[in-house]
Amino acid sequence: MTAVSLMFGTATYAAGLSGTIDIDGSSTVFPLTEAVAEEFLKTNKDVRVPVGVSGTGGGFKRFCAGETAISNASRPIKASEKKACKEKGISYLEFTVAYDGLSVLVNKSNTFVDKLTVAELNAIFKPDSTVKTWKDVRSSWPNETIKIYSPGADSGTFDYFTEVINGKAQASRNDKQITFSEDDNTLVSGISGDKNAIGYFGYSYYVENKDKLKVVPIDGGKGAITPNAKTIANGTYAPLSRPLFIYVQKKAMSRPEVKAYVKFYLQNASKLSTEIGFIPLSSNWYKTQLKRIK
Repeated sequence: MTAVSLMFGTATYAAGLSGTIDIDGSSTVFPLTEAVAEEFLKTNKDVRVPVGVSGTGGGFKRFCAGETAISNASRPIKASEKKACKEKGISYLEFTVAYDGLSVLVNKSNTFVDKLTVAELNAIFKPDSTVKTWKDVRSSWPNETIKIYSPGADSGTFDYFTEVINGKAQASRNDKQITFSEDDNTLVSGISGDKNAIGYFGYSYYVENKDKLKVVPIDGGKGAITPNAKTIANGTYAPLSRPLFIYVQKKAMSRPEVKAYVKFYLQNASKLSTEIGFIPLSSNWYKTQLKRIK
């Protein structure tokens, strides 16, 4: 519903937007989308914005079935997902909302892991990995069994990590040493609760839980780099820096509450990204994307 003015005697009451904006998808993008929703609802109290966290892949399944207006994604939409949307007559707009540095974490009490190379990460996480203990990764490390925590198969973070580390999206070890979860809070609990644990998720979740976890510098071939605002923004934290997205149904954009929310999102993503632990885009890039809404 569009905003209208109603007269009550000499006073004017502005009736705001109303409706429900269903959102689902990436657990990585969730904190930003939720923060935007909370700010948006302060001045649009009659709008509901439920935000799900079924993972990037799970979000696209719902989005391409026409069940949601907006889908959070920590990777670009796949060809198979584009096809699914097309078959259902779902056309959409893609917006880049922030940058993220996918972070590798170990237990806070871990004193020996000073850095990891891409090759060492591959040895730990690849399909049919023979790595059982930390000593298998580096001979000077303890002969202690590694416990691995990973995002689940519906996660865009899982897709991105496995593609850049193992050479193919979804390619991962799948044995008793690894625990998968779509819930990043489960991964945080697992890593923080086991002294021999390792895992990975978005940088913002590390920032939120840095008192519980130890972040590992990654050597992508040019020396070990720790993820932070500067190294993620300038791309030196490679190959684990990545853009984050929201996808919006074009049909839904004809609804005034959805259009207003997406506009509000792009106008406030920079400030809120910084507060949460993401890295904002340039102001010009947000302005360019705002033009597409019109």
